[in-house]
Amino acid sequence: MRSRTCKVQFIIAAGLALTGLTAVNRVRADAVVDWNIITGQTIPFATRPGGSPALDFAMVHAAIHDAVQAYDGRFEPYAVAVLGASGSPTAATAKAAHDVLVNRFPAQTASLDATYNAYLANHGLAEDDLGVVVGQLAAAAIIALRANDGSWPAVPEVFIGGTGPGEWRPTPPAFAPMAVPWLGAVTPFTLKDPTQFRANQPPPDLNSRKYTEDYNEVKALGALVNSARTPEQTDIAYFFADNAFLYWNRALQSIAGTYLDNIGDTARLFALANMAMADAAITSWDSKREFNFWRPITAIREGDNDLNPLTVGDPTWLPLIPTPPYSDYTSGANNLSGATTRTLHHFFGTDRVTFSLTSNTPQAIQKTRTYSRFSDAADDIVNARIYLGIHFRTADTVARNQGEHVANWAFENFLKPLDDGQ
Repeated sequence: MRSRTCKVQFIIAAGLALTGLTAVNRVRADAVVDWNIITGQTIPFATRPGGSPALDFAMVHAAIHDAVQAYDGRFEPYAVAVLGASGSPTAATAKAAHDVLVNRFPAQTASLDATYNAYLANHGLAEDDLGVVVGQLAAAAIIALRANDGSWPAVPEVFIGGTGPGEWRPTPPAFAPMAVPWLGAVTPFTLKDPTQFRANQPPPDLNSRKYTEDYNEVKALGALVNSARTPEQTDIAYFFADNAFLYWNRALQSIAGTYLDNIGDTARLFALANMAMADAAITSWDSKREFNFWRPITAIREGDNDLNPLTVGDPTWLPLIPTPPYSDYTSGANNLSGATTRTLHHFFGTDRVTFSLTSNTPQAIQKTRTYSRFSDAADDIVNARIYLGIHFRTADTVARNQGEHVANWAFENFLKPLDDGQ
């Protein structure tokens, strides 16, 4: 069943001849990867905190997928079926991505125009290539579909949580209010609504054995000083302190370059993965607002005031890195990892695929990590958030499960192969 918010629209591109369709399979997927890289370079992450960059990546890749499927024709479109496509799929990809990025970041219009025009020229494409019209239609459809999705409200809520035991509140050093508190109510890309995969149980009770175990684990392994972490655990922590949207999209770039040579397959993979990440981020933020559970730094500093005699407080405790300004339960990074690794599992039909992740965190000694299973990377990310001192284990494992459910739903219901008779 397709989400009510993502009904396919059918638009016939007037005047486009049915030519060039047989050549599309020989077009390598470089354009999709190129514009994924450009998207990562365009998004101003300093003003796109928390899970909000997922919305930008997902819109770009939904538009690219629909532009490419106008030629490839093997998979369902997401927002629009452009009929009678002609011209270059590379031009269509570039135009679709460009127009979405200009819509998202109008202050960068001049630089995006320059990048787009140079891209066409470098690929021997004219600015009036008929593929440009295809990309323009694909971008217009996703922009219209997401116009009133609830993101970036004109007067955003200022949320500072509570002060009772177990309640999230702003954390040092910035003591900032919750970043993008509206994200958990944004219209999803594939889910029926933001609550579809909300955590089905609250965080462990403060007096429970599970909470005590989580508390003592992160207190020992996540501390900035006098930590029980091994050097390898510290390096894993710093590796995954990088921006999750960037390291997962870099992984997709590498995977596409290694295993795919068809632009339709690559466009679909990037769209499925990034829409799943967007919905996983929305799912995480919905749970964060619903449960409003405190972060380890607050919990450990208040450990003598939580009515649990087995949690010894330390008012000077600090995590390995500063705590992000939103609550613990559930983990955004693990929602993203669950969504991406499960999408990749579905796409390739197996968890056993060799791939690499790279990190740009300056403190990380090992900059590339190679895995033989997608799930192995997700395992490391569960642990990394504990080693960083910013999440309890339960928040990580529940989040990973949420992300996997999101990916299952998206893959089963969107961008599916078309029947041969269609």
